[in-house]
Amino acid sequence: MKVLIPAALHSYTREAHVEAEGATLDALFADLDRRYPGLRFRVVDEQGQLRPNMRIFVSGIGVRDLRHALRPDDLVAVVLALSGG
Repeated sequence: MKVLIPAALHSYTREAHVEAEGATLDALFADLDRRYPGLRFRVVDEQGQLRPNMRIFVSGIGVRDLRHALRPDDLVAVVLALSGG
């Protein structure tokens, strides 16, 4: 499936759009980490949770649960939430 990668993570992928496989978001990030070592750690923390500054959209719907099931035709967008003060 297609995965949209934010500019802050292009140092891992060198591309804005990549292909990956997985039946769940967790499996998808495991596949992305095999292809692009270190990428998963930037999105998922040591407890296996999405980092607070990351947002994931699956075919336009915001998802926070890494157990979320995926279909081969889904578009997954990884978005880096901006913060400041």
